[in-house]
Amino acid sequence: MRLSSLVAALLSLSFVGPAYAADPFTITSPAFADNGQLVLKNGGAMKENPNCRGENVSPPLAWSNAPEGTKSFILFMWDPEGRFGTGVSHWVAYGIPANVTSLAEGEASKETPKIVGGKNASGTTVYFGPCPGANTGLHHYVISLIATDLEPTALKPGLTREEVMTAMTGHGKAVTAMIARMGY
Repeated sequence: MRLSSLVAALLSLSFVGPAYAADPFTITSPAFADNGQLVLKNGGAMKENPNCRGENVSPPLAWSNAPEGTKSFILFMWDPEGRFGTGVSHWVAYGIPANVTSLAEGEASKETPKIVGGKNASGTTVYFGPCPGANTGLHHYVISLIATDLEPTALKPGLTREEVMTAMTGHGKAVTAMIARMGY
């Protein structure tokens, strides 16, 4: 085949198919940009811990462009720097139906029918805000949203992050994430 014929053949191919035409699966917050800082009210509230000076108000989140076949979402908020590098799970939520595309500010701070609550590091099944230690710098909180083919009722309430990750193996369709930072 001559080079000009090969180039013509390649140019005639369409690389814009369904996989390339759709916008990417994304998560955002109207309260902060990716890698932006949470405000004090988003911090954890626990009288016995002097690092927990906030109000446990969950930040607002919105997502779009979930892949076809998504049945539910899983949401994690993980601090990889917490507990001196062993990490802290602040938010474990799953069973979020595919037709839900946002959570309002404070909505996940209490039980809601939109979410099956998993167990976070404080032992609760609702959002528990960051409690970064004094003089430890800004911590990076990874907020991950996973689109799955699991029915919203597939997983029982109260699972830990690790249990959810094991149960969702083979069921993930896409993931999107953003970083929130906080420190005192």
